[in-house]
Amino acid sequence: MLPWVVRRTRLPLLSLRCADCRSESATTGDGRFRVNANGKLLDVWLLVRCTSCDRTGKLSVHERAPVRSLDPAELRGYRDNDPELVASRLLDPLLARRNRFTLDWTGAWRLDTPPEWHGEPWPVQVEVAFADPVPVRPERLIAQGLGLSRTEALRRIKCGIPLRRPTSTGFTFTVMPAG
Repeated sequence: MLPWVVRRTRLPLLSLRCADCRSESATTGDGRFRVNANGKLLDVWLLVRCTSCDRTGKLSVHERAPVRSLDPAELRGYRDNDPELVASRLLDPLLARRNRFTLDWTGAWRLDTPPEWHGEPWPVQVEVAFADPVPVRPERLIAQGLGLSRTEALRRIKCGIPLRRPTSTGFTFTVMPAG
C-alpha cells in the first residue's frame, strides 16, 4: 500500500467580509492574539487582517473567561503568540461557527506522494492520510497525485467513499491498470 499525505503549507485564508471595503478575504498574517484583562476575567481575540485594505479585525476566542478556567500553558501561548496555538484555534470549527467565517484552502496545501511507484504490481492500493483537516475532493486529489485527468482518474479508481464530495479524513483507494 502506497502512503499519500495531505499537508498544510500555510494557514488558510478566511472568508470573512471586511467592515470597511467589503472584501471577503482576510488573513491571520503572522498570527497574533490580543489578551485583555478586566479584573479576573479575560478576553482573548485572534487578530486578522483584510487582504484588500489591510484593516485589522478580531475573532473572539474567549469572552469574559475567568483567568483560572484557562490552562496556564494555553494562557502563556496566547501571550507569546504561539504559532501552533494560532493554527489550532484557526482550524477549530467551533471558533469558525461562532465568528461566522469559513476557511479558504486554495494554495494552502500540498500532496506528498512516494517518488517512484510505477514498479508496483497492478492494481495499486493507496492510503491517503491528512496531517491537517484540509477539505479536498478526492477525485481532484487523486487526479493530481496520479497525473491524470479527472475523467481518467474516475474511470480507473475504485474507492469506498464519494469521490466528488470534499473530505478531510483519511481514505484508501485502488488504481486499476489502464486499458
